[in-house]
Amino acid sequence: MELDSIECVSSSDGIDEEEIHNHQFTSKPHNNVVSPAISPATSVHELLECPVCTNSMYPPIHQCHNGHTLCSTCKTRVHNRCPTCRQELGDIRCLALEKVAESLELPCKYCSLGCPEIFPYYSKLKHEAQCNFRPYNCPYAGSECSVVGDIPFLVAHLRDDHKVDMHTGCTFNHRYVKSNPREVENATWMLTVFNCFGQYFCLHFEAFQLGMAPVYMAFLRFMGDETEARNYSYSLEVGANGRKLIWEGTPRSIRDSHRKVRDSHDGLIIQRNMALFFSGGDRKELKLRVTGRIWKEQQNSDAGVCIPNLCS
Repeated sequence: MELDSIECVSSSDGIDEEEIHNHQFTSKPHNNVVSPAISPATSVHELLECPVCTNSMYPPIHQCHNGHTLCSTCKTRVHNRCPTCRQELGDIRCLALEKVAESLELPCKYCSLGCPEIFPYYSKLKHEAQCNFRPYNCPYAGSECSVVGDIPFLVAHLRDDHKVDMHTGCTFNHRYVKSNPREVENATWMLTVFNCFGQYFCLHFEAFQLGMAPVYMAFLRFMGDETEARNYSYSLEVGANGRKLIWEGTPRSIRDSHRKVRDSHDGLIIQRNMALFFSGGDRKELKLRVTGRIWKEQQNSDAGVCIPNLCS
């Protein structure tokens, strides 16, 4: 679907409606540096670094007849030739280095981002895959974007590189317009970022095929971890001609990919015929107005229940 066929007019918290410009995707190239050989080791940690991929090595650790080591993944990539001395690798395990690794305790690789944990060498990898301090993937869904970083970095990246619209406030009022609603393909139409309660939220609106039926979907993602996302709720509403659809839910964390959230149907889903009915007129042009709000759930210590905290 061509994005230049979409007009989206948006207003937020009393801001006058204004035309939202089309998003342009800008990727940042990443250079993978491959080291051809192990430099003289100054620590056991360096000895456990694969000379090809530079990742930490885990059993089985392989070595050539001259004692040069590499990880099992890279052994197949180098076609059974040692990357250091070019001798045939064979099938020799470096059991001594594997034993040494068992005795190590190392900090999480995200310690510079705030993780204070220290783990046995063989437990470290499992923790890092789920570490709450690990970087987030870019939540932009219009194209595959490989940029990662913390939340402040990604907010700036969305604003500067993807030209995403930024709004302050916890209520929104968007109008989505498309001249030819019969053209429905898997495509993202709009991503808007909201700043409220000191947090950032991503509002997605898009069209895609659900089975054989074309649908439109709106949903919210929280720029943070799932545990934090549970502190918030949101509602979405669309309607006209005396009819309305309302969705209420908890925003999903951006740890969950855009595709995962969309494919789980966790949001407001509008069938095309209903969307055209809401659009009014001759139903040849899509004109959907989606309103909504975000609120923070507060625990009432006396009653033991959550009460909504609405921003003004």
